Amino acid sequence: MNYACNTGAEKQAAGDEIRLITLDPGHFHAALVQKSMYPGIDSVVHVYAPDGPELQEQLRFIQQYNTRAEAPTHWREEVYKGPDFLEKMVEEKQGNVVVMAGNNQRKTEYIRKAVAAGMHVLADKPMAISTEDFNLLQQTFREAATKKVLLYDIMTERSEITNILQGELSRIKEVFGEQEKGTAQQPGVVMESVHHFYKYVSGKALKRPAWFFDPQQQGDAIVDVGTHLVDLVQWECFPGVSLDYQADIQLQSSTRWTTPVTLSQFTTITGLDSFPAFLQPYVKDTVLNVHANGEASYTLKGVHVKVGALWNYAAPEGSGDTHYSLLRGTKSHLVIRQGKEDGYEPTLYVEPLGDNNTPAFEQALQAALQQLAGEYPGLATEKSAKGWKIVIPAKYKVGHEAHFAQVMERYLQYLQQGCLPEWEVPGMLARYYTTTKALEMAVEK
Repeated sequence: MNYACNTGAEKQAAGDEIRLITLDPGHFHAALVQKSMYPGIDSVVHVYAPDGPELQEQLRFIQQYNTRAEAPTHWREEVYKGPDFLEKMVEEKQGNVVVMAGNNQRKTEYIRKAVAAGMHVLADKPMAISTEDFNLLQQTFREAATKKVLLYDIMTERSEITNILQGELSRIKEVFGEQEKGTAQQPGVVMESVHHFYKYVSGKALKRPAWFFDPQQQGDAIVDVGTHLVDLVQWECFPGVSLDYQADIQLQSSTRWTTPVTLSQFTTITGLDSFPAFLQPYVKDTVLNVHANGEASYTLKGVHVKVGALWNYAAPEGSGDTHYSLLRGTKSHLVIRQGKEDGYEPTLYVEPLGDNNTPAFEQALQAALQQLAGEYPGLATEKSAKGWKIVIPAKYKVGHEAHFAQVMERYLQYLQQGCLPEWEVPGMLARYYTTTKALEMAVEK
């Protein structure tokens, strides 16, 4: 989709290379941004971070990508290690785009400092994990406009083909009809994701830092993974709309609960043989109770929405993180499932309602796929229990890790244009208002 730009940064001049800075990388998403090379980006990346295992893990990932047999990268990491890494980054200003993915406790502060120094920012979600962070983020967006720099977050789920097609089909009235507003008991939109502490990234078991389990540093699930879900609701249901969080969003209810992690499980994930002091408030009878689950109900421009983010220790054999998404239309439901029956792959279903389950509806669905064939050739249907499964060619199923390169490519395009689409900043404010307000409500309850 193409939308008009808002006022933003100075356009990236032809021939001007983008120089990346990686700030305090503590999450593997920082490395995934560099899993590919990009035209127009200098291969030298300046890293500013405190010394420690998180920095070493980041450098290990980059080395792995540089030395792999197929399509190796050729990044050269110039590292500054020290407690004054933030001040040093601002002072030296060795790059013009700062990439952030790590401990979220100070992330909003990092973003503000980078923007104040006149640097563009590409930040992993979440950019805010509290109401205080959200207020600071609002100020930072205003400063970014003044400084003419682009502040953007990494919304990888927009690159997942089933999410893309669910949104596209919801805009074809012959198939979907109109979006049902629903009720609090039966929302018009439902999205839920299930994640796992123990997982593999780039073929290796992921080692997580201990602070990942601290809601004060990582953030509760509702402000962390919940960001993706809230974004998908906005992006699929109201594409190109500049949302006003003060007028368009009403929080109805929110709750959070914990996932138990034993010491042996914690050791497997972190390599530590005891719970650090900052996690002791969450330990009971040698079990760590992680604030890893959250659910929120709200209305967005009158549509009732329910989102839920959950974490377990490890996925069932042969599976991984999963996503469920339901859009209720007046003619059909568009449903993404990722269960055992789907081989744990996200799968999009079109399920016509009542009298709509007719040969004429099937013809309308086939016509819709033909309409989408210009951009997504090869789509087909297969009969399912409640309607049709959309059969998607394997070439579109690139996987979560590849989505980071796709986000970076979009961001590079915005830098070249000198602006974000006009709806992006209002959308970011709307989603971080939703998540932080939902957490505030859950804590109060």
